[in-house]
Amino acid sequence: MIRRRHLLLATGALPFAAHAQERYPDRQVRVVNPYAPGGSSDPVLRPVTTRLHQLHGQPYVIDNKGGAGTNIGSEIVAKAKPDGYTLLLGTSSLAINPTLYRTLSYDPIKDLQPIVLLTNVPNALAVHSSVPVKDVRGLIEYARANPGKLSYGSSGNGGTNHLGMEAFKQQTKVDMLHVPFKGGGPALNGLLAGDVQVMLSPATAFAQHAKAGRVRLIAIAAHRRVEGIDAPTMSEAGVPGFESGVWMAMFAPAGTPRPIVDKLNADINRILKEPEIVQSYERIYMQPGGGTPEDMQKLLRDDTERLGRLVKSVGVRVD
Repeated sequence: MIRRRHLLLATGALPFAAHAQERYPDRQVRVVNPYAPGGSSDPVLRPVTTRLHQLHGQPYVIDNKGGAGTNIGSEIVAKAKPDGYTLLLGTSSLAINPTLYRTLSYDPIKDLQPIVLLTNVPNALAVHSSVPVKDVRGLIEYARANPGKLSYGSSGNGGTNHLGMEAFKQQTKVDMLHVPFKGGGPALNGLLAGDVQVMLSPATAFAQHAKAGRVRLIAIAAHRRVEGIDAPTMSEAGVPGFESGVWMAMFAPAGTPRPIVDKLNADINRILKEPEIVQSYERIYMQPGGGTPEDMQKLLRDDTERLGRLVKSVGVRVD
């Protein structure tokens, strides 16, 4: 009798849970951005959260929690209640950190549920206007003639721009000092101020400053050029096969009910196809993503292997 009563209680809870998921969201949703404000993640995430607010009638509030190579923000979401009310802007760092950090308090593959890819964007290489070079070959020659004189900024140890520049140094046999900042925004400010002379980051970070003459955008680290950017690929510029980039995607804590994941996936896929969103991404030299949660899970798994090999080849580890 007791077992029958427990069964009735359990089955009786199912319609309530289903109803709660149908009403999702019925309150504010927190979207953790694991970067400091002002970086290239902001113009990717903000248009999507604005449209989700409009579609769902509930605010999607961006909460910047930068630091520790995105681990602070990522851990918050990985350990949050899996109810759909705490989401994460995850990036390629999720694929890097398991190899980069000697100890990690969460497992990106096991503790996070992919929702959808937002964008996959190549990095660009830029130099401060005071550096007397106009192209990548000139930068390599200048760096070789002045070993250790140039410094490059990054969003932090182990980020894609840090690893990319270390790979660039290896391939071109140049010596530059790494200066890690607490996020892409502060790193860009360091470049603009001349505190560092070189930086690898998504083109959107440099575009307006390049037009103003404050920096020179000298190459795109991709297999093809980016429309709207007057810069060659790294291969064209004399560094064969060199590529570096970052993806950005929406994640939830593992265990988030599938109906909620599917709802967010379907709505964000529709948002990413809207002309206004497409145009807003193209203005920052990015293309909207999309796809299924399984597509994003595969990308995360594949990049964890690929970028893990890069971390080991560069020889960087963080305690």
